[in-house]
Amino acid sequence: MKLADIFALVAGQDSDVEFIAYDGSRAGQPGADVRIELRNPRAVSYFASSPGQLGLARAYVAGDVEIVGDAYTALSRLWDVRKPQVSVADKAKIVRELAPFALKRPEPPQEEARVTRRQHSRKRDAEVISHHYDVSNTFYEWVLGPSMAYTCAVYPTLDSTLEQAQEEKFDLVCRKLGLEPGMRVLDIGCGWGGFSLHAAQYYGVTTIGATLSAQQAEYGQRRIEALGLSDRAQIRFSDYRAVQESGFDAVASIGLTEHIGSKNYPSYFSFIRSRLKPGGRLLNHCITRSDTKERTQNINGFINRYVFPDGELVPVGQIIEAIEQEQLEVQHDENLRVHYAMTLRDWCQNLEDHWDEAVAEVGPGKARVWRLYMAASRVGFDKNVIQLHQVLATRTDSEGVSGMPIRPQLETRTVTPVV
Repeated sequence: MKLADIFALVAGQDSDVEFIAYDGSRAGQPGADVRIELRNPRAVSYFASSPGQLGLARAYVAGDVEIVGDAYTALSRLWDVRKPQVSVADKAKIVRELAPFALKRPEPPQEEARVTRRQHSRKRDAEVISHHYDVSNTFYEWVLGPSMAYTCAVYPTLDSTLEQAQEEKFDLVCRKLGLEPGMRVLDIGCGWGGFSLHAAQYYGVTTIGATLSAQQAEYGQRRIEALGLSDRAQIRFSDYRAVQESGFDAVASIGLTEHIGSKNYPSYFSFIRSRLKPGGRLLNHCITRSDTKERTQNINGFINRYVFPDGELVPVGQIIEAIEQEQLEVQHDENLRVHYAMTLRDWCQNLEDHWDEAVAEVGPGKARVWRLYMAASRVGFDKNVIQLHQVLATRTDSEGVSGMPIRPQLETRTVTPVV
């Protein structure tokens, strides 16, 4: 049995993807605009010793498997293929063919995360965040663009640019939080400070941002100083749990809940409630899982090993329940799944536009992690495997007063800097 025969059995003969192996065998659609190349025996050892997405990821990151053409197109087409039913006899043939490769068990690429300590301890959380975010600010500038926003954008129109969409996302959060001059805002997991900057500059609020990435904190603080906003905004290199101030009018959590761990939701949302004043608002923006029966964490999956160690995605209903369990009243929920697919489309293009520079900056392995991760994530949002929800909640007081208007005004509007 040739390697191409195994591919055809597992992926199907009707995929519009060409497959070429180092043993000279071929399968799939000859001359397709996307091609998967199995370049050496080590690639097969990765597959055989770690079946599934982890083995594929290891082989791709190591350069033993190549996707010729657009990675998103290849992954999307393979997703759409109706997988054949492999007979018991054929499964036995595959096992016999791959058994010698499975015994070799090559070392994983160096880009695979190796974290220590108890899961979600403060020190381990710091390690995990550093693994992903302390890569290179220059690299992130190429991928994310000038906004340095590493969360789902909101596209006002189908032809909006990434920068316009990120600006709209920041402003939508401000509008949902009902920000006004003089208010105090806590930005949990603030990244490079994009939301804090927007809120301070265009809504005249005072913001405190917290991030576990030293590079993010340094970069964000420089942006604050360059814009002359040091009297309104600050970014701390700090665990959010170390923030002692309270009485905030609003808390924004944009892209952090995925890192918290569902077991920690009670303490997480309790902390947020304790930092809000009565009538204050929370905007929780996070990726969720659409299938309520699927496991929420795959510790041996590609994303967990290479991108977000300890990451966990739960259905939005579990997020809402956890918020309400801490006596926060949910006022609004919005699914921005399609917008995240569009965001990833633009990030993927940015990476390809800067590919040679990115490889020189962070190395070929790390660049390949990002290419695979973003392409696969775009497929996930496209196919409704994962979603992005913004949940708005209030610390409603004991008399039932939430501070919400009878109908919040969330439509796009033009904003100008507050002097």
